[in-house]
Amino acid sequence: MDYYEILGVTKNASQEDIKKAFHKLAHQYHPDKGGDEKKFKEINEAYQVLSDKTKRAQYDQYGRVFDQGGAGGNPFEGQGFNWAWGNRQQGENVEFDFSDVGDIFEEFFGGGFGGGRRTTKKDSKKGKDIQVDIELPLERTLKESVEKIILTKQVVCQRCQGNGAEPDTKIKECFTCRGTGQVQQVRKTVFGSYTTLTTCPECKGEGTIPEKPCNVCKGEGRIKGQETIEIHIPSGIDANQVIRVDGKGEAGKKGAKPGNLFARIFVKQHPVFERKGDDLFSQAEISFSQAALGDEIEIKSLEGTNILLQVPAGTESGKVLRISGKGIPRFGGFGRGNLYIELKVKTPKKLTKEQKKLLEQLKKEGL
Repeated sequence: MDYYEILGVTKNASQEDIKKAFHKLAHQYHPDKGGDEKKFKEINEAYQVLSDKTKRAQYDQYGRVFDQGGAGGNPFEGQGFNWAWGNRQQGENVEFDFSDVGDIFEEFFGGGFGGGRRTTKKDSKKGKDIQVDIELPLERTLKESVEKIILTKQVVCQRCQGNGAEPDTKIKECFTCRGTGQVQQVRKTVFGSYTTLTTCPECKGEGTIPEKPCNVCKGEGRIKGQETIEIHIPSGIDANQVIRVDGKGEAGKKGAKPGNLFARIFVKQHPVFERKGDDLFSQAEISFSQAALGDEIEIKSLEGTNILLQVPAGTESGKVLRISGKGIPRFGGFGRGNLYIELKVKTPKKLTKEQKKLLEQLKKEGL
């Protein structure tokens, strides 16, 4: 027996609406006016509960009013629990099966002894997150860029625009659960019968049902499809950093919030430059005479441009020279790292007669 249905009002009806509905029905079914006495008693019972805020709240939560008391009423009274202990004769053994006591309390109080988190309708409809991997050449980290990817995923149904209903048709409140997404279920236990809330089997917890489900998505509001997504990659990004693109994950059910897209960055190994943080490291070969006398040499930067590097006289193999501001842009900041060049003195393997003669003379000079 649903009190709201008896009075012909919705669960969200105000106290004034409930009062008006009662007066109208009471006048119609009053026994003194030839009305149905049984129906009049039902109307009066419904009004006694719904017109009282405390009783109404208790009824909304448990589907009944315990002892017609307030919010502090004992939900176990009159259900067999007190009777079992209060009426046990002295010396009498009373046995109960407590195997499902945890389940009883969990369903009755919502969350059980552990206070576990419930999944709400909003959570269950939200789209899933997606993770993708993007590989970039080292040169791409020098400037901000845009990476376009094509994803196959759940996308919003274009026919119904995500609401799950055929165009020009209505979405109506679920008659079974009255839009709450939950229905009351009576369970019998050793303590008695208890009313719990479960997901409505008619609307699957949505609270609404399309008058006519969409022919394309079958009422889901989303379908499998492809989407081209642009991912903005900032300069200076490094390997294993993750970029989040809000709302570009799986589409949610029936217009619910979509998931997010997470792009993990991988940077390819460069044949010439090695990256360490914001700095770059490379090598350059110089001849024996350049090392001894000093010289100005050209090297390539990561951008591909030529840089003039002054080699000081008397340079030993393995010496590292620094070029400021030619490294990687600092992520989220200003400026750039440095470029470090390790000089390697090249020893010739083949010499001409003239070269040998000159080296012999240098050898005599102590070089």
